[in-house]
Amino acid sequence: MRWAVCAALSAALSLAGCVAGDVGPINTLTTQVGESSPEFIPEPGDDGSTVVGLAFSGGGMRAAAFAYGVLRELDATIIDEQPVTRSLVDNIRMISGASGGAVTASYFGYRGRDDYHDFRERFLIRDAEAYLRKSTISPLNLARAFNGGVNDRNSFARWLEDNLFNGATYANFRRPDAPIVWINASDIYNRTPFLFTYDTFAALCSDLDKVRLADAVAASAAVPVIFAPVVISATSPNCGYRKPEWLSRALADTDASTRLKAYAGALKAYQETDRLEYVKLLDGGLTDNLGITGFTIERSSAGTPYGPLSPAAAVKLRTLLFIVADAGRDDEVDWGERINGPKLPNLLEAVTNTSFSASVRDQLDALKFAVGEWRGELIRYRCSLSAEAVRRLRGSLSGWDCRDVRLVVEHLSFADLDTSAQAKLNRVPTRLKLPIEQVDLTIAAGREAIRVNDTLKEAVADIRHHAGVLDALQIASGNAN
Repeated sequence: MRWAVCAALSAALSLAGCVAGDVGPINTLTTQVGESSPEFIPEPGDDGSTVVGLAFSGGGMRAAAFAYGVLRELDATIIDEQPVTRSLVDNIRMISGASGGAVTASYFGYRGRDDYHDFRERFLIRDAEAYLRKSTISPLNLARAFNGGVNDRNSFARWLEDNLFNGATYANFRRPDAPIVWINASDIYNRTPFLFTYDTFAALCSDLDKVRLADAVAASAAVPVIFAPVVISATSPNCGYRKPEWLSRALADTDASTRLKAYAGALKAYQETDRLEYVKLLDGGLTDNLGITGFTIERSSAGTPYGPLSPAAAVKLRTLLFIVADAGRDDEVDWGERINGPKLPNLLEAVTNTSFSASVRDQLDALKFAVGEWRGELIRYRCSLSAEAVRRLRGSLSGWDCRDVRLVVEHLSFADLDTSAQAKLNRVPTRLKLPIEQVDLTIAAGREAIRVNDTLKEAVADIRHHAGVLDALQIASGNAN
C-alpha cells in the first residue's frame, strides 16, 4: 500500500510540470476607465413602501435548491392586488449569493421574475458535475491538484455556459426591472471578499459588462483543490482610473469598518501593487459563506444616512426585508460519545465546520448591528425633512410618519424546520449533482422556512394591511372625483 501511494505521488510530481489547464483570465483589459457602481439600488416599480433583499449561502446544489424554494414561496406571497397583483418577488431590489447560492441569484437576475421558474429543470435536477474530473486515483488529477486545482474553466464554467447562461454576460443584468446582483468570490492574494461590481472592475481597468456570468459564478463556487483558482488579469494599463470618493474616504478613516477598509485596500492594490499581475479567485464561502458582503459594503461605503437607497426611496420606505437563506448542514458525528477521537479525517472536518459556524455567527451579528444602526440614521434623516421636501420625494404627505420604517433581517436555515426534516436535510451532500428526491426535499424546505417564520408573517400582514388602506383611499378618491 505504501509502495502504491509513493508510486502515485512520484508519478503525479513527474507530471506536474506537464499538466496545463485553461485558467483564464476571464476579463479583458481596456485603456478606457470603466464606469462606477450605481450609487443607489434600483427602485421598485410600485409605491416603494416595501423593499426585499436576499442573500443566498454556499453549499453546492443543496444551497441552490434551498434558495430556489425561498424564491418560489416569496413568489406565492401576495402583498397587494390593486391595481395589479404583486408578490414579494416583485419587490426584490438586491440579491446576492456565494458558491451554490450564486447560481440561483445570478439566474434570477438574468431571467427576471417571470422567467426564472425553469431553474429546477435547467439546473437543479441536472448533472452539473458532467464536465468535472472526479477521479481521486488518477495520476493526472494528482498532478493537477499539485498544480493548484483538478478542474479548470472547461469544467463547471463551461457546463454553466452550455446549459444555463448561454453566452450571457453582466450586460444582461441591465434591465429596467432588474435588481442589483452581487456575486461573491474570494481574492486569495489580498485575503478579502471579491465582489463582481463595476467599482471592482474599474480598478482592474476592465469592463464588467463583458464578463460572462458563467465565469463569475464558477469563481464563486471554486472550491480549493477541486477547482483551480479563477484568474483575473490585473496588469492595469493606464486607463485613467480615479479612486471613487468612498474608497479614498475608507482608506483615510480610522473608524471605517474593517471589512470596507479591506475591500478598499484590495481595489487600491489592483492599481498600485507592481507584483500583482493576476488576481486569483476561489470559493466565495472562504470569506463570506452567507453572501452578505455586497449589501454590507454598499451600506458602509455610503456617505449618506440613506444609502444605498436613494433619497426618494428612503422616504417612501416602510418595510425592508433582508432575508439570508443559509443552507449549511449540522453534520451528525459519533465521536462525542467517546473519550478518544476524532481521528484525522473527522478532525479536519470538525475544524472546518467550527470555523465556518463561527464566521456565520459573526457575519449575522455584524449585519444585524449595521441594519439596526442604519434604521436610526434613516429615521433621523426622514424626520429632518421639511414638509415640502417630503411631498417632493414621496409625492404626498398623506399617511406620512417619519418614524414608521421597519428593517427586518431574518436568517433562514434548516434549524427552522421540524426535527425529522432537519435530519433528512443534513444528509444532503455538498455536491453539484443530487437525486431528484433530495432536490425537491430541499426546495420544499426553502418554502417552508418562509412559511413558518413568525417575524416574516407579521411583516407580511402589516404590508398587506397598509396596501389595503392605500387601495381603499384610492378607491374613495376615485369615487369622489
